[in-house]
Amino acid sequence: MRSTRRAAIALVVTAIIALIFASRAVYAVLLNLLTSAHALAAEYPLVAAVLVVVFAATAAMLAFVSSWVIVPFAVFTWGTVEALLLLWTGWLLGGVTSYAIGRFLGRPAVRRLVASPRLAEYEARITPHSAFGLVLLLQLGLPSEIPGYLLGIVRYSFRWYLLSLGIAELLHGLATVYLGAQLLERRVAPLLTVAAALVFLTVAAAWGLRRRLAMQPSVV
Repeated sequence: MRSTRRAAIALVVTAIIALIFASRAVYAVLLNLLTSAHALAAEYPLVAAVLVVVFAATAAMLAFVSSWVIVPFAVFTWGTVEALLLLWTGWLLGGVTSYAIGRFLGRPAVRRLVASPRLAEYEARITPHSAFGLVLLLQLGLPSEIPGYLLGIVRYSFRWYLLSLGIAELLHGLATVYLGAQLLERRVAPLLTVAAALVFLTVAAAWGLRRRLAMQPSVV
């Protein structure tokens, strides 16, 4: 129910944003801001790219930071392909960092960073030998800040963790960058269609994850 509610909220917020940016006045303000930011990025390209990667990494680690803040800027400045590469790099970096925190600093550090009442429940069902499909569902069905810490704590294989992270974040990145491009072009219908598909994927993954976890014996 939490996943469904979160997905429904995300879809409603996306619809509201799309309708707002359909306004010429709002779009003009956005375009002015993006143009100014693009001028700064052109003057300091390396700094701008690093900042995007660092922001994306932070968003992958902390619930209260969202990559959506920088997606329009990244797409406007570098185009969809380079924006995807920068964001994906940041998300991978954030995932690797959260995994390292979980693995080497353990539960006390994770509890300071993740306020999820169900983290202990997930931990009781996931082992170092959990199937790759289950781990991929974790990546797709849970908020991005949870799987890295969780799989680090249980000492899941880093190689397989990184593969699952890369697949999940690439799918997320493709949808996110496409949505950012549609937003900049003020194309409301494609934006809402892809947003709905992304929400459906998240809900389906969360539902599949709950079913798989219900079948897993507790390890504690």
